[in-house]
Amino acid sequence: MSVVRFATFDTAVGCCAVAWAEAGVVGTWLPGDTPAATRRAVLRRHPQAQEVSAPPPVADAIDRITRLLAGEEVDLQDVPLDMSGVPDFQQQVYAVIRSLPRGVTMTYGEIAARIGAPGGAQAVGQAMGHNPFPIVVPCHRVLGAGGANGGFSAPGGVDTKLKLLAIEGATLF
Repeated sequence: MSVVRFATFDTAVGCCAVAWAEAGVVGTWLPGDTPAATRRAVLRRHPQAQEVSAPPPVADAIDRITRLLAGEEVDLQDVPLDMSGVPDFQQQVYAVIRSLPRGVTMTYGEIAARIGAPGGAQAVGQAMGHNPFPIVVPCHRVLGAGGANGGFSAPGGVDTKLKLLAIEGATLF
């Protein structure tokens, strides 16, 4: 396994983090209660990770994440993700979610149908709960049937999800 490195960075919503390895980004983190909490979250998933300055491709991703969280229209679809170890079903779900433009939402059931798993809304929800790439894989754009908030496993829970949707100007149904 290649060495994992990470960087923390300030955004309009707090201190976020991104971790990367040779093949691409291995994780992103929304803010914890403090910058130290965000660092601890990174180290829980990657105990041997080293905090360093981001190389140019990662610095570009950080810049775009920061701008998106400040309300700018930014596309993160080309941020290279290292999905080794991510199950195929989750990769399919994440691919659909990555295609959602800023401010556009979709339901768990719609995603399940799109990947050929009608009736798989609950499995899609579980994939969302395991998303190692929040913001880059914008799981906050996924809602329950009829526009229900559904859950959100990032720090702050559903309040964070609603804040992210408001930043993006999402129209909820």
